[in-house]
Amino acid sequence: MSQKMRIDILTVMPEALDSPLHCSILQRAQDKGLVEIHVHNLRDWSTRNHRKVDDYPFGGEAGMVMQIEPVYRCMEQLKAERDYDEVIFTSPDGDMLDQPMANSLSLLNNIMILCGHYKGVDYRIREHLITREISIGNYVLTGGELPAAVIADSIVRLIPGAIGDEQSALNDSFQDNLLEAPVYTRPAEFNGWRVPDVLLSGNFAKIDDWKMEQALERTRRLRPDLLK
Repeated sequence: MSQKMRIDILTVMPEALDSPLHCSILQRAQDKGLVEIHVHNLRDWSTRNHRKVDDYPFGGEAGMVMQIEPVYRCMEQLKAERDYDEVIFTSPDGDMLDQPMANSLSLLNNIMILCGHYKGVDYRIREHLITREISIGNYVLTGGELPAAVIADSIVRLIPGAIGDEQSALNDSFQDNLLEAPVYTRPAEFNGWRVPDVLLSGNFAKIDDWKMEQALERTRRLRPDLLK
């Protein structure tokens, strides 16, 4: 039996992660014992007044910068307890999160995620403590908490047993660099709008062909970049 996955998230705003990490698939996976997710408040590793973890940047730029000391202390304590496969920093200039990356990360045992905040983090953190930087899009957010939750969600849902129907995860958009085909449910007709007849035919070979045609058509129309 494979080792249970563990995800440690380091943040200055732990309350921002309360809801995303404790509902739906993420909560069920934790309840089933498939994954442990631990959130660590970096202020607990501060030795300054008022538990401050930021300071002014050298060079006179505007904004505040996350200090290396509390980050280092927290990471060293966690690393003393276990080995980490990846230490991830959520950064707008990191590698773009995609489905193949999520698939790869879902096979790991121990993952640490540092959430950026303020103007940024002392660059020595990125130079010496981080093994991988990941972005969820070409835009800037207030902090790295939402990207950390997105990364965790994209990983955990792929753990065997996290989703009731594991085949459903394999058919999701982006698994084959294709968008998912349209899906429908009852009633078969509503307000004059009908479900495609092929889906009601019971001919699963034709249904599979239709789904592939639709996936290719939607991908060409909406995300042609995926087919390159």
